[in-house]
Amino acid sequence: MNKKYYIGIDLGGMSAKAGLIGEEGTIRCMTRVETRAEDGATGTAKRIAGLAKELIREYEIEREDVIAVGIGSPGVIDSANGVVVYWSNFGWKDVPLARLVSEELGLPVFVTNDANAAALGEARYGSGKKYEDSVMITLGTGVGGGIVMGGKLVEGYRSAGAELGHTVIRKGGIPCTCGRRGCFECYASATALKRETRLAMERNRDSLMWKETPMLEDVSGKTAFAAAKLGDRSAKRVVKNYVEGLGEGIVNIVNLLRPEVVIIGGGVSNEGENLLKPLRRYVEKYLYAPSDYAPLEIVKASLGNDAGVYGAAEYAIQKTI
Repeated sequence: MNKKYYIGIDLGGMSAKAGLIGEEGTIRCMTRVETRAEDGATGTAKRIAGLAKELIREYEIEREDVIAVGIGSPGVIDSANGVVVYWSNFGWKDVPLARLVSEELGLPVFVTNDANAAALGEARYGSGKKYEDSVMITLGTGVGGGIVMGGKLVEGYRSAGAELGHTVIRKGGIPCTCGRRGCFECYASATALKRETRLAMERNRDSLMWKETPMLEDVSGKTAFAAAKLGDRSAKRVVKNYVEGLGEGIVNIVNLLRPEVVIIGGGVSNEGENLLKPLRRYVEKYLYAPSDYAPLEIVKASLGNDAGVYGAAEYAIQKTI
């Protein structure tokens, strides 16, 4: 009996990455291609299809051995129809991405949002694989994430839900790019952490944060955490406030959904237990149902930049079984 495979593709604004995944969930090989807005939807679809064809050639399998292709794409996605409703970076509107790629490959193609794909990848193959119910929160430019319940993605009506970063944790707070004020991502994103680090450095010229990062424009998510480890008071306040903002948003999500595990991804998650230990304390303190009744784990994501590839493939698997 021939082995069967799925292809997962993580589409981004600068590149697309694809992996050939066996039924047992292991990536056989991985490849990448540059993506450009000027290629348009048709040109990008051809590049994506080319990635899939390259994987099939490299692993020396027949196209008939590939059951389906899954794509994780940025933007608002109508996953039922495989349409990118809106993607600002590429100026896409109502792009039938699944159909365009399927026509190039002659294979079934399914599309979901890239954050959803990463959440599904971590849930099925990464830090959430021991659990049925998980929430992934990605700390980057904004706060992204996804919800997996009973092993399945929760996408909401017309795939427009699970926008975790745009739940308000402080009414009338910091203006958000979405038009509201006080959104979760205004306090818990890497962007928010860097903003508060710069403000603290400007207020305290004696802070050790200046030794860690002498130029304000070079401030990163690591700056405050590094100085806090050395005992710097200003840095400790930045870290404390950041953890509390992140914790507040997580408490809301957990009280609403009560997953078994919250998976933290993105660059800030690389702080490991320096972030997770105080975060667990904060969340435990404010949970409605205590964790001795309904245990909650908070863990670091483990698949890194491959989560989207795994999740896109898993999405195709779930659509075809």
